Amino acid sequence: MSGYEVEHNISTNEGQPAQPSRRPDLSTFFSTLELVDTSDPQEHTNENALPQPENMSAAFRLLANALEVMRDNAPIQRPEDENVRSSNVEYDLIARMITTLQQTANDPPAELKGCPDSFLDDLERVPKKSLKETDSCPLCLNPFLDDKYPLVVRLPCHKDHRFDFDCIRPWLKLNNSCPFDRKEVYKKKPPPPPPVDDDEEDYDEMYA
Repeated sequence: MSGYEVEHNISTNEGQPAQPSRRPDLSTFFSTLELVDTSDPQEHTNENALPQPENMSAAFRLLANALEVMRDNAPIQRPEDENVRSSNVEYDLIARMITTLQQTANDPPAELKGCPDSFLDDLERVPKKSLKETDSCPLCLNPFLDDKYPLVVRLPCHKDHRFDFDCIRPWLKLNNSCPFDRKEVYKKKPPPPPPVDDDEEDYDEMYA
């Protein structure tokens, strides 16, 4: 089951028609993500281990490809001409995200800078009663209320930066910034300083 189904305690019943997905299948992306995400100590016992560059590139490229599918299947018509798309890239959020992901895939970082699941789990949930019929996800472009159980989250950088959780989660697993304003939404805490040996401290004081 997806995170959406787990969050709402929804079980998949056989024999019933499946609800059309609002986004492309990301199973391959998340399988690749497991190879490069070292933020979960339960999954990666060696926190200093660095992922292979080819796996890092693949994760960013897979998400870029998925966003292209999402853009092409969006309910709002977008320019067909590739030149028009390129000239409007600064106004097209998903196009900017694709460009960023492709550039990172070509020059992958040594270490993933995305957000851990603990941060994503604590993102502010937007209550269904506060959503309007005209409110839609800026990524899949579907109205939030088209979903029977909308799972909408608000990023801490701005009150209007709201997304379907399952749309924004893959981006935040790879990037620690909001796709709108590129502000950091999560900063990794520095490791605690090593403990000071009391005997060594006393020794230093004696010979200071």
